[in-house]
Amino acid sequence: MTQPTVLLSVNTAWNAWNFRAGLLDAIMRNGYRAVVAAPADSYAPRLVQAGCEFVDLPMDSNGTHPGRDLQLLLRYVTLLRAQAPVAYLGYTIKPNVYGSMAAQLLGIPVINNIAGLGAAFIDDSVVTRVARLLYRTALRRSSKVFFQNPHDHRLFIDGGLAGDDVSDLLPGSGIAPGRYQAAPVSGDGSRFRFLLVGRMLVNKGVVEYAEAARIVRRQLPDARFQLLGPVNAANPNSVSPDAIAAWHAEGLVEYLGAADDVRPYLAAADCVVLPSYREGVPRTLLEAAAMARPIVASRVPGCVDVVEDGVNGLLCEARDAADLARAMLGMASMPLAGRQRMGAAGRRKVEAEFDEALVIRKYLDAIGQAASLPRRRGLRIWHRAGA
Repeated sequence: MTQPTVLLSVNTAWNAWNFRAGLLDAIMRNGYRAVVAAPADSYAPRLVQAGCEFVDLPMDSNGTHPGRDLQLLLRYVTLLRAQAPVAYLGYTIKPNVYGSMAAQLLGIPVINNIAGLGAAFIDDSVVTRVARLLYRTALRRSSKVFFQNPHDHRLFIDGGLAGDDVSDLLPGSGIAPGRYQAAPVSGDGSRFRFLLVGRMLVNKGVVEYAEAARIVRRQLPDARFQLLGPVNAANPNSVSPDAIAAWHAEGLVEYLGAADDVRPYLAAADCVVLPSYREGVPRTLLEAAAMARPIVASRVPGCVDVVEDGVNGLLCEARDAADLARAMLGMASMPLAGRQRMGAAGRRKVEAEFDEALVIRKYLDAIGQAASLPRRRGLRIWHRAGA
């Protein structure tokens, strides 16, 4: 008997491997054939080794050219007709928009995940308005739309971008607490080590982090400020490699490059910092909390779902280097016992609220419901085209 197929699409194979590997494993263990469609990168072979089938699906993840987006829609139609999945799982904006449209044309049930709204929703602009229109079109016939924080959920419901009856909340992408062990918090305040983990993007607050480092150094000249994560010069929101190299050469920050396993770096840090402009639920903060690291983060959607001010970290205003420096100095001057309490509170919060098992259970329920539905007819436009 042929296994039913679940097709998951996202904007990079790296994303699928780092954030969806546990879900993909659960999908396969529950009798489904798992197909991942994304632009190929060095992580695609890992997905194949894990038992998934991988389809290289080129897409201009950051572009807005209508011709290239139409090509992507047609690629999705071709792919989904060939694979005939019982459910289509979309992540990130273009798979959520164009993959969902293609699946709906073919009558395939769609399960979306709005994992943070990214640069397109941070400012009110023409791009934001176009993104809202595309989401409204793509999500209106979805079987399930998962959100990673209540702020994004409310924004989509109030804006008519998704139906309340098919929406649900997830605790981010979840995390396996057993993979992360609480590490002792250091007592050496003079060589205090701050660490920012994430892609080197402007909207992650990387520039403010460097500016705050200058301010903090005036009081703590021996403090260390580290950056860990990839640089993608093709992304228009990327911090330029030249800027990072200049900070590094100046001795202001230490750029550590990218790493597959962040745990040794988190264990060595005294505090993890994420001054982001907006998030879904940031995986880096879940990992930091799981390892009992106190956190400094911006008071924005996503970050405030992980960090409770004064409980497991300190909050600051986004896009404000001076306020970020205030919070970082506050963390560095805190007695060791206070930072230890914060770290322990973060670990408890992750175990209680963000276990990956909660995410997997909700997805398997949604996939099972989709698989049991009779295949819907595609939209009228598809039948008129003679399909």
